[in-house]
Amino acid sequence: MSVLLSIQDLHKSFGRTEVLKGINLEVEEGEVVALIGASGSGKSTLLRCVNRLEVPTSGTVTFRGEPITAANANSVRREIGMVFQRFNLFPHITALDNISLAPKKVLNLPASVAVEEARKLLDQVKLSIKADSYPGELSGGQQQRVAIARALGLKPKVMLFDEPTSALDPELVGEVLEVMRDLAKSGMTMIVATHEMGFAREVAHRVIFLDDGRILEEGPPEQVLGSPKQDRTREFLARVLNK
Repeated sequence: MSVLLSIQDLHKSFGRTEVLKGINLEVEEGEVVALIGASGSGKSTLLRCVNRLEVPTSGTVTFRGEPITAANANSVRREIGMVFQRFNLFPHITALDNISLAPKKVLNLPASVAVEEARKLLDQVKLSIKADSYPGELSGGQQQRVAIARALGLKPKVMLFDEPTSALDPELVGEVLEVMRDLAKSGMTMIVATHEMGFAREVAHRVIFLDDGRILEEGPPEQVLGSPKQDRTREFLARVLNK
């Protein structure tokens, strides 16, 4: 395994509020890393700094040995897919067109090739029959699966998931997690900010507990979720697991 993504002493402030306070993290190719922590702990900001949707205040994010900067951010984003809490689909075009648009515009694929690839991705997320549906005609879980397929359309090396099930009704969560499980089994490198502890326990190679902008604890799921070393981790898990 080789290190695909490296984060060194990452800080991020919004005005006088420091949200990330010196994050150090390496992610290996094929690894699934689950980020857990309370709302406001810095999970989303960390993900957004990784693909430079937010510019770090200081520190370095390195992808495949190359620091991510303003100059190369757009090209790097093609290789770092991101799935958001809200699906961010274009409402006026079909599921198929939402997925094929970026490959046509960004990768300059011929329309016929992009559409064929998009159909394969819809099949991968188990939504072939919804190719011609508009986002407003889909459930939240279906929209999120289309969003995952869209992110996969640029053939990324890493997938970032920012609380991908938090906006869904409970009965729709499972269908999205199933797609993510399949993606992990395929060997995709993934960083997943999540409150789904069962998913983290089952799928992640490593769990990282963020607290107040710092990594407070990290390790295999059985250690962090089963017998955490830090009192703060135990408090968080007791609150989340007893809901």
